Amino acid sequence: MTSGREKAYAYLKETVLTDPAMSGEFLSEQEIADRIGVSRTPIREALLLLAAEDLVQLVPKRGARVAALSGREITELMELRGLVERYAAEHAIGSGRAPLKELGDLLDRQRGLTGPDQAREFIAVDHLFHATLVSAVGNSLLERHYDGLRSRQVRAGVVALYSGHGRQEAVLQEHRAILDALTAGDSGAARAAIDSHLESTLKVLLAG
Repeated sequence: MTSGREKAYAYLKETVLTDPAMSGEFLSEQEIADRIGVSRTPIREALLLLAAEDLVQLVPKRGARVAALSGREITELMELRGLVERYAAEHAIGSGRAPLKELGDLLDRQRGLTGPDQAREFIAVDHLFHATLVSAVGNSLLERHYDGLRSRQVRAGVVALYSGHGRQEAVLQEHRAILDALTAGDSGAARAAIDSHLESTLKVLLAG
């Protein structure tokens, strides 16, 4: 059975911290408690966990504020993603376990989410596309490590969609290039496609 703290942690990390509009905002413990049906104690406990991950900042006499993503943090996020995703692509190709059908299905799903009000769902599927590739490695520690980037990744991704004109179509093309390289079993092309995708996202974010 899920505890109140676990429920609060999951809600904050998956819903609140992925919302770009919440960046730099203070959180109301009571409002969140009312929204998910728990007391304020598990909310405080969840916020302490999130503060340890540098996802929120605890300000004396003010409460918890959603940590803004700095240019440096965005750059480091993309660097870390690149390390993990390039390794995952090489491993998937080398082991013959590239999840081609799953990635193709996710890409098709993304194509149907190009409306202006579907940005968060589009980026949630974007994360799932990359996480599915990482999962193919079969390393549970690596998978959990990568999943820990999710709230930052989704928030940054939504900002990139709103900041860059035509970014959704570009993402679809970049994902297609990654999938084509995996299908061809070309590790060099897969690494290059992943780098190009992450570099394009980084440029949009830093320019915005």
